[in-house]
This record gives sequence, structure tokens and C-alpha cells, in this order.
Amino acid sequence: LSLAFLGDGGNYGYSNSGYSVYEEENDRLTESLRTKVSAIKSLSIEIGTEVKNQNKMLSEMENDFESTGGLLGATVSRLRTLSRGSQTKLLCYMMLFSFFVFFVIYWIIKLR
Repeated sequence: LSLAFLGDGGNYGYSNSGYSVYEEENDRLTESLRTKVSAIKSLSIEIGTEVKNQNKMLSEMENDFESTGGLLGATVSRLRTLSRGSQTKLLCYMMLFSFFVFFVIYWIIKLR
């Protein structure tokens, strides 16, 4: 029994044609897996690049919002200074004008 088993040419029980079928299938599956791994690698690199770009854009937006907040804070403090004076009518006109300009700019940006 063991002599017949070893007498196959060392293929450990596989016939030559059967072994090559399994080997070809393994090669095909290996190549398919290699292709999928390559696609996943390129996709992950693209995702990493996109994340870096988005983080950069978020950082720039944060800086813009901080500068706008500072400008708005300075404007509010000037309005408070004006409101302490006797020119309340002028203050109301300025505030209405400011809101009007704000809404016009908002409307222009929204239409783009």
C-alpha cells in the first residue's frame, strides 16, 4: 500500500492532471487576490489623499471663521460704544443698514 502511494512520482496521492488543475486554480485565485489587493491599496491611497485635502480645507475654514469672528466682535464693540451716546437714531439706521448689507451678501453667495 505504501509502495503504491509513493510510486506516483512523489505527488502524494494526486495524479499529474489533478494536481495541475488545483495548481492552476490556486494561481488564478492568487492573481485575482493580487488584483483585489492592488485595487484596495490604490483606493486607500486615494482616500488618504482626499482626507489630507479635506483637513487642509477645514483648517483654512477655521482660520477664516476665527478672523470673521474677530471682525464681528470689533464691530459689536463699536456699536456698543455708539449706543452709549445720544445718537440712538443713527445707531438704529446703522444696524438696519448692516443687516441689509449682510442679507444682500448672503443672497449673492447663495445664488452662486
